[in-house]
Amino acid sequence: METVYDLGHKMVDALRKEKVIAGDVIIVDKASGKVTKLGRSFARSRDYDAMGADTKFVQCPDGEIQKRKEVVHTVSLHEIDVINSRTQGFLALFAGDTGEIKAELRDQINSKIGEWKEEGKAEIIPGVLFIDEVHMLDIECFSFLNRALEVELAPIVITASNRGMARIRGTNFRSPHGLPVDLLDRVLIITHCALNRCQEEDVNLTEGSLAVLTSMASQTTLRYALNLISCADIVAKKRKADAVDVDDLRRCYTYFLDEKRSVQWLKEQQGTMIFDEEAPPQDVQMQI
Repeated sequence: METVYDLGHKMVDALRKEKVIAGDVIIVDKASGKVTKLGRSFARSRDYDAMGADTKFVQCPDGEIQKRKEVVHTVSLHEIDVINSRTQGFLALFAGDTGEIKAELRDQINSKIGEWKEEGKAEIIPGVLFIDEVHMLDIECFSFLNRALEVELAPIVITASNRGMARIRGTNFRSPHGLPVDLLDRVLIITHCALNRCQEEDVNLTEGSLAVLTSMASQTTLRYALNLISCADIVAKKRKADAVDVDDLRRCYTYFLDEKRSVQWLKEQQGTMIFDEEAPPQDVQMQI
């Protein structure tokens, strides 16, 4: 079916911007006037002997030219709050300074989103909030988090911790994983199997180096020993070896200090500086 349209100046400029020529398949948004070039029709595939690598051929549409198309927009609730809190509307997302969003506006938007959900016009997809080292939060943060989880539109919260019985920051109480008891009753604890760090980083260790690495982890910290794996692998690759040896670990051990050796070195340096300041000044002779 063919139809003749009268195009305005903006539509003509949009066609020129997209470099639309005869034989191209395009989509024109009637509401906004946006022109989208889908590709080249298969009927015009033999117009030229040579085609560029970016040339895309599509089937020529049939049936009615004017069609209704359902467009799905994915936005967050915060973006909707920003758009409705400013007079410039959608441009408020790019303005930067959004200002304070009133609680009344948030409630109105939440009720409107609820109506759209009941009518089937919108679907609420809960987000995911990941909090690593959750035992570092204090009691005030836990109180805010406990209240936020009671909201209907609250995201899925995933926390991670490597502590057993630890003190809750801001209090004198100890609890499992450093979490308050009321929050701990609401969470689901996920167990995970032991992971092989060497397999994840594709590093081969000899039997002797594995024993030395275990000894280093017991004397220092586990994170320090895990960081030595990648460093020792670089040293081993430099000497064109397939596996990390004991000498590679000892070399990295001398290059990088752990917490205890770093504190000890600073104490020694501070003691040397104090001793030098108390020493009487001496004459310095320079020979040129």
